[in-house]
Amino acid sequence: MTKDRKLIIAGNWKMNKTAAEAAALVAELKRDLAKVKEVDIVVCPPFTALSEVSKIILDSNIHLGAQNMSEHARGAYTGEISAEMLKEFSVRYVILGHSERRQYQKESDELVSKKAQAAHAAAIKPIVCVGEKLEEREGGLTEKILETQVRGSLAGLTKEQALETIVAYEPVWAIGTGRTATPEQAQSAHAFIRGLLAEIFGNEVAPKMRIQYGGSVKPNNARELMSQPDVDGALVGGASLEARSFCGIIFNSI
Repeated sequence: MTKDRKLIIAGNWKMNKTAAEAAALVAELKRDLAKVKEVDIVVCPPFTALSEVSKIILDSNIHLGAQNMSEHARGAYTGEISAEMLKEFSVRYVILGHSERRQYQKESDELVSKKAQAAHAAAIKPIVCVGEKLEEREGGLTEKILETQVRGSLAGLTKEQALETIVAYEPVWAIGTGRTATPEQAQSAHAFIRGLLAEIFGNEVAPKMRIQYGGSVKPNNARELMSQPDVDGALVGGASLEARSFCGIIFNSI
């Protein structure tokens, strides 16, 4: 399928895979996906595996991403990881504001925007996550929640930075639950987000920005989701932990 925007499919491994397990998985991906040029492929292992994975995918078509980073450049922030530290391993993307961090670490839109600005300062492309909970969708609040999160999380970015930012729409009720937004639901949310991006960054920028879908993406639903006009890729959770399923998603998307 052909789009003006290049698809970007990223695997968020979350708190899974030792360094050895990560190396084995990415070696399979490197072999099986070597000929794929139509999609930007990103893997986001845990921090402890970045070094090993970075070595294996060097000079391949797979890009390295991190699952989070600090808004601070350096200092007394125990347990935090800076953009400079990520750059040491050739990290090119970073997931920010994932719903799990918003829920468990109480991350706010304001904090996500500070992290996004810090990522851009280090020439790392942020994947900024937004999405509503089940009770919010059932209460008819989806667009209100998305507008608050998109405007807050992207606040302070320039038009140039916006073009290098990926937005990931992840309905919280579909993450790890086996429930997936229908292609129509996904398209509706993506179109709404693109409209917001046009309001914030202008009509020249918004059509060029990529918006991923995340939430129980699998090989058997990837094609229909990716065929939607405003769906520009996927942020894949559980299905990215096994080479066959992650490759299946990619192959079924092109």
